[in-house]
Amino acid sequence: MKLRDVREIHLQKILNDQAGRSYSHVSKIRLVLKEMFSRARKTRIITFDPAEDLKLPATQKNSHRAITETERAAILSLASTHRSGLWVLMMLYAGLRPGETVALNWADIDFERNEIHVHKAVESGSERIKETKTEAGNRDVPMHADLKYHLLRVQGKPDSPVFQTGAGNRHNHKSLQRLWNSFARDLDIKLGAELRRNQIIKHAIAPDLTPYCLRHTFCTDLQKAGVPINIAKELMGHSDISVTANIYTHKDPGTLHANIEKLAASQVSYTASAWNDFIVLFSVLPDLNFPGFILSSSTFSGGISETIHVENTVEKNEMLA
Repeated sequence: MKLRDVREIHLQKILNDQAGRSYSHVSKIRLVLKEMFSRARKTRIITFDPAEDLKLPATQKNSHRAITETERAAILSLASTHRSGLWVLMMLYAGLRPGETVALNWADIDFERNEIHVHKAVESGSERIKETKTEAGNRDVPMHADLKYHLLRVQGKPDSPVFQTGAGNRHNHKSLQRLWNSFARDLDIKLGAELRRNQIIKHAIAPDLTPYCLRHTFCTDLQKAGVPINIAKELMGHSDISVTANIYTHKDPGTLHANIEKLAASQVSYTASAWNDFIVLFSVLPDLNFPGFILSSSTFSGGISETIHVENTVEKNEMLA
């Protein structure tokens, strides 16, 4: 089809075929189409712009969340036997984007240094493997012990993809979606979905559970472990720390309580240290011939100090004189 024969209905179909993909992905496709046909109209190649009023189809907004503990237990149990399991663990334990997992070769799995070298990704909207979207995406992620164990069991040749289709080829967007759909269906059943004639009639899996939730969970796990946000930014491959901060500031009751306990512990430690300094000070006062102070109560137990009464006998005698 020639450029001048393209109509809005043709371009709208291209966008509609992307329904269900991320908002960012579909928006980029529309942007490319609008820029291309706008340029063609300005240079008189076409007389009207068929991309001018393109509408976005239903997409997934960036509302990724961390998985629940119930989901985590089911995911880890299923991952140990499912064909998609290693791919799922790569996102959960290393925080890789789905497109980054596709680009991984076994040469990028450094068992000697215990690192995963992330430096390429599949290009959004195509099947080309290219450099990561930003320089920050270039990173080395330390390997989780459980992930390393599973990788060692299936280690392949250095130049072969870590994640392959049944035919031994590198995954593309469609095959990766099938990989997730297969895992999600079995996870749904594991979580208690109702079946009739091998068809799920009542789902148990949350509708907002996506592969990106696994990457999101990696980041929240870093937060729970007390990893500084600047280190988390590097491990996640974020170019802007505000993106990491958006995840680190999500309310998590467990993390909030744990940090209050840390605060309380630090204050007790400070009290104990100050009390010890106080005892040392009064132990040397007699040697310094410091006049007239009497320590009348001095007990300390378990980091909690009792009331201390210090009497200045010099001032007391002067007042009585």
